[in-house]
Amino acid sequence: MRWTKSRVFCIAALSLLFLGGIYLLMLPSESEGASGIETPAAEADAEADANYSEGPEKVLKIATPNVIKSESLIGDYYLGIFAHLSNLPLMQMSEDGKIVGRLADHYEVSEDHREWTFYIRDDLYWSDGVKVTPEDVRFSMLYYGEKDPAGRWINDTLESSSVSEAENSVTFRFNKPYTRIDLEFTTYNILPAHVWESIENPMEYSSKGPYVGCGPYYIESVDLNTARLIFRKNPYWKGKNCAFDKVEVDWYASEDAACLALEKGEADTYYKYASSYPYANIERLEKTGDFNFVEKDSTGMCYLGITLNEAPRSDLQFREALAYAINYEELMQLDTLGYGSVPNRGLVPPGMEYYKPTEKCTYDPEKAREILKKAGYEDRNGNGIVENKNGKDILLELMILPGYERDAELLQEYFRAVGIDIEIENVDQNTYMDRKDTSRYELVFSRTTPWGMLMHSGLGTGYFDSRRYGYIEDPAFTGLCDQILNTTDSETLRSCSYSLQDYYAEELPVIPVYWKKVVTPYNKKFEGWHYNNLDGIYTLDTFLDLHEV
Repeated sequence: MRWTKSRVFCIAALSLLFLGGIYLLMLPSESEGASGIETPAAEADAEADANYSEGPEKVLKIATPNVIKSESLIGDYYLGIFAHLSNLPLMQMSEDGKIVGRLADHYEVSEDHREWTFYIRDDLYWSDGVKVTPEDVRFSMLYYGEKDPAGRWINDTLESSSVSEAENSVTFRFNKPYTRIDLEFTTYNILPAHVWESIENPMEYSSKGPYVGCGPYYIESVDLNTARLIFRKNPYWKGKNCAFDKVEVDWYASEDAACLALEKGEADTYYKYASSYPYANIERLEKTGDFNFVEKDSTGMCYLGITLNEAPRSDLQFREALAYAINYEELMQLDTLGYGSVPNRGLVPPGMEYYKPTEKCTYDPEKAREILKKAGYEDRNGNGIVENKNGKDILLELMILPGYERDAELLQEYFRAVGIDIEIENVDQNTYMDRKDTSRYELVFSRTTPWGMLMHSGLGTGYFDSRRYGYIEDPAFTGLCDQILNTTDSETLRSCSYSLQDYYAEELPVIPVYWKKVVTPYNKKFEGWHYNNLDGIYTLDTFLDLHEV
């Protein structure tokens, strides 16, 4: 056989290809180290594959009237609430009302309650595979303090912060004793520093998704057109494997539309932050036979806020007359259909720690008229409206959100019946939040949330202390708030809490209108639902334990 140059060249080329293939087979893969041993990244990838269930995709569907208006994780109020599932806060409330770890495993606090150290769980990974670190927590809190108006208190009170990689912990030192930091940190979603550190204006930043998260699920997409928020399993989650591959949150323009989705079998549960399933719709949903219900006393409530900066609102006798003019039973029955009760003047509902029974709110329009007359507010021109001490008819503006029209009309009717004229201002959500948080109103009919009742010094103080979101500047009130914040002594806490409730009852800076229950339906096909006073059923334990019966 003749060995031509071309034949020799072909044989040589084939030999090189063969040897090259053997060499490539001997090389370590991308998921192996140089020694050929599997790396942590490869282990995480293997666990990620294991987290995906085989067979048809299992989806949990939640209907809500909490409308997400933008794709901004930090700028949109309700998107931020739903993101507690994906971007775990440091702490959470347990079913028995205690504050326990969520992203944090545990914490330590100094004797003077100025220094708090949180030890971070070491099994948490972001959905992009990066490990969660104490620096993520430190970054997040400083970021909220600087960039988020609602977090300005962090900037005002935080003296220093530090991280210990060895102990996997982060320490915050405050410029004064702060006994309720564990509670405050139940609401701030922890962010991946490696993603958010380049975003200058988080209040405006938006994305259709995905958003990197560290919970059992991450946000896959936010679709304003279809009104759907989708959570997908975090492929790097190392905790308990969830039964559902995906969680869909569909938001509706009204409560009735969300209720209809349940009645038609298009949703497995209903969630409205700090609110009940509409009481008027409960009986109809019961008739489907597909749902059970969780019924709990709420620590939230409805109230009439009264700014105190001008007469006649600054006059205690005038506020007494307002309180006696309200038909509490009628408003409670109208709004709760019996799933509520007439409150005490001390504001705080019985389910809260350090509750003190105070005088019951009483409807007595005749007494209201007598108080007004005795205080010098009389109808001198016979037009049915009493005049202030300058001789002008008293006209107060009552600010409400859409949905509270009937309540406002009844309040207007009650107050006019005793000679106080009312003009109703129905404003949009943004205007309402701006004016309410800066106390630019005269009267407001509003509600508290369970979280709001606990924030600041607790007992609703965050809504009314002028240093937080309120309008009370009286040192007698703010001093009690500070004493609560600065002590852990149970007797001091009890004494100050009782004094605060006496202050509400005697000074009437706010008039409680009714207490209420929270009723939540859930699909009978699933079990493992959990409830706490902060999150309702939208709690981490629910998503970890929920499964088919």
